[in-house]
Amino acid sequence: MRPPSDPDALTRSRPDAGPASPPATRGGTRPVPALLSAAERYLRVGTPGELAGAVTRSHLDDGRCVGWYGPPAAGWRVAVDAERAEARVPPALARRFGTADFWARWTRAESLCKLADVPVAAWWRRHGLSIPPDSAAVWRTVRLADLVVTVAFAPDAPIPGRRHDP
Repeated sequence: MRPPSDPDALTRSRPDAGPASPPATRGGTRPVPALLSAAERYLRVGTPGELAGAVTRSHLDDGRCVGWYGPPAAGWRVAVDAERAEARVPPALARRFGTADFWARWTRAESLCKLADVPVAAWWRRHGLSIPPDSAAVWRTVRLADLVVTVAFAPDAPIPGRRHDP
């Protein structure tokens, strides 16, 4: 059984468009806040083979994988990123971004990079581990056993900075 997350310490969202008030989908429903509120219910940890059917996955440095098994949210894309909570922050990254709440900030930035289809190094140059103020993405970061996991959603509509095929 997975432990509950610590919402005070790990739940992060944009104050003006966080999990409680994301943009409505085309159909006018707001499924994303409910999915984020119950994120632990939809996350699984296992081997990549065990999680082959996940909607989206994040691979860990110890060979495990975290997968999202939530229902679809019409008009939204989803991404996850996970890291071991007790992993040492690489010295170069610690110098650049500091170590306070590092893995929560890191997984959030990685999740949003996936949604924007932007390489993490390009994100760093533009935003560091911060979120651009015009981002429409919403997210929640939770503690899942020994992991820090961020689940993020973005509207299907094109978002600034996202690469598009011609």
